[in-house]
Amino acid sequence: MKWRRLNGDSLKNPITEEVEMAILREKALGHTLKICIGSDSQVKGGQIEFATVIVFLREKKGGYFYIRNEIEYREMPLRERMIREVAKSIEVAYGICDLLNEYDIELEVHADINTDPHFKSNVALKEAMGYILGMGFVFKAKPDAFASSSCADKVI
Repeated sequence: MKWRRLNGDSLKNPITEEVEMAILREKALGHTLKICIGSDSQVKGGQIEFATVIVFLREKKGGYFYIRNEIEYREMPLRERMIREVAKSIEVAYGICDLLNEYDIELEVHADINTDPHFKSNVALKEAMGYILGMGFVFKAKPDAFASSSCADKVI
């Protein structure tokens, strides 16, 4: 999968190498990091576009993120699409979690799912929460899930 920066520049190395280089660079600058991973999707005609982001938060110093976009060509009910977003985030989190443990970096997985039952996405809240927590990750949902609801949402 192709990862890129917000300015459109492609990342040249596998994502685990890019994340490790970013961690080393930020630590060398004296920054304390937290990483948040989230995904969002949008239905466009007969396809669904997904965006997954890895957000690097520098304590009191802002942050930046890496982006991966994917397209699936099929119809998908809302609940399935919400869980698919979570699965994409967990796939990335699982791929870098050993690295984050090695450097003692906090990780959160964000789900673009509303905690308010009046919203349609709430239909997948319990499943998403169970999936993320069951994998051993910290779970955040709206309104605290900025990686998915703000960052990933903006790059679809």
